[in-house]
Amino acid sequence: MLSKAQKSFRPVSITLRGLHQAARKVVERPEPEDNVTDSFGRFIQGVQSHHLTPTLLHRSKRMVLDSLGVGLLGSTTHVFQLVLQHCQHMYAPADISSVYGRRGTKLSPTLAAFVNGVATHSMDFDDTWHPATHPSGAVLPALLALSDMLPSKPSGLDFLLAFNVGIEVQGRLMRFSNQAQNIPKRFHPPSVVGTLGSAAACARLLCLDHAQCSHALAIAASLSGAPMANAATQSKPLHIGNAARLGLEAALLASKGLEASRTILDDTTGVAGFSAFYEDYAVQPLTSPDEEGTRFLLEDQDMAFKRFPAHLGMHWVADAAAAIHKLLLGEPGVGSQGSGVVGQVQDILLRVPRSKYINRPFPESEHEARHSFQFNACSALLHGEVTVDSFSQEAMRHPDLLTLLGRVHVEHPNDNPANFDRMYGEVQVTLVGGDVLKGRCDTFYGHWRNPLTNESLLKKFCSNAGAVLPWEKVEGLIEAVDGLETLGDCSSLLAQLQ
Repeated sequence: MLSKAQKSFRPVSITLRGLHQAARKVVERPEPEDNVTDSFGRFIQGVQSHHLTPTLLHRSKRMVLDSLGVGLLGSTTHVFQLVLQHCQHMYAPADISSVYGRRGTKLSPTLAAFVNGVATHSMDFDDTWHPATHPSGAVLPALLALSDMLPSKPSGLDFLLAFNVGIEVQGRLMRFSNQAQNIPKRFHPPSVVGTLGSAAACARLLCLDHAQCSHALAIAASLSGAPMANAATQSKPLHIGNAARLGLEAALLASKGLEASRTILDDTTGVAGFSAFYEDYAVQPLTSPDEEGTRFLLEDQDMAFKRFPAHLGMHWVADAAAAIHKLLLGEPGVGSQGSGVVGQVQDILLRVPRSKYINRPFPESEHEARHSFQFNACSALLHGEVTVDSFSQEAMRHPDLLTLLGRVHVEHPNDNPANFDRMYGEVQVTLVGGDVLKGRCDTFYGHWRNPLTNESLLKKFCSNAGAVLPWEKVEGLIEAVDGLETLGDCSSLLAQLQ
């Protein structure tokens, strides 16, 4: 029952609301002239399922499968446990959206997107594109959480369409900056473009109009950005978790009518918009998918999928060092003991790009090890490969590894830029007898120029997902993703995640 005070206040509230609505009818806000921000909003709204070519469907389904496997494996990490406990203790569960690998555990949609995003990047095992960002981890957890939330589940084709929209928006924004072409120094890219990509994907799945789609991007921009100083720490996975969560929140807020800058991508007013993140930002409109010559970026450039959980740059030195291991001891796992390498090696020289945050001579944690040229080169030199187990405390503290780390020197050749499309990794080993062995990798197996085969990708997924789920659910996910574009709704995909 209302108190006297409440009763007396209520009519005033109604009157003010009515006056506000009347004023809006009299002074209608004019439609904005077409600009870059508006072009993105129209693209997000306007793209349709028939724009998804067989190449896009194939590549995006590979991304979905890999990201699910990486996220499920990531749900076993300490970082994930900490974040999940925080969300369970600080917020009342809403029992709506699923958590990777936790049967019976559900959270609110935004928190589920957050923890699943953290899981995806907790081991730095997720996919990477060029210019450098981790696109799937920012988008997929948000779409899964939103699908759980919607009373009528989206079709598999609508899900894939929204996913591709989120990937495309990230790729377009990254290509508006020459600075973004190189390994980042200021902001971690997924915390910037990933948040807007998540917002775009969720806006598409919610079927927002073009103005709301533009507002979702602008709201997301206010929720973006994380400094690179937290790379190689337990907090780096939060960047992906926040991108998924906050992009979803931005789309939901836009769906409620919240507005933001109409020129967030244009920077034509003299007030910094998206250019705050990139000093040389030069934006261009995003044309309609129906216009001749308009293609999704994923059509022309494939994705890099990692064979082991570490920063992408590590894969070049690992392959180069593994080639030397093969010369010394043969194939990995066939009588190849690390001590045999240590006794032969006098000096190790790495020729790698100059990038401070991945130049770590003696990493002290698994997160630093995943961002250390020295560690990954020595691990591959010892064992012929780098694996998930290479980052265990036992492996990191092994005397043979520590001995080799003490023999490493690093050079930064001028012809080796900090750029994932043009860099190389070179390992030169001087043996005790004076002989010199060299290994060089220009394009590692898994790079977008040399992508994993379907067999290799499937093997990786089964290993990752199988560490958490029973085999019947692993098979169920493979089947659901393989035929995703034919599913009437996503229920069968969602049901396999716990």
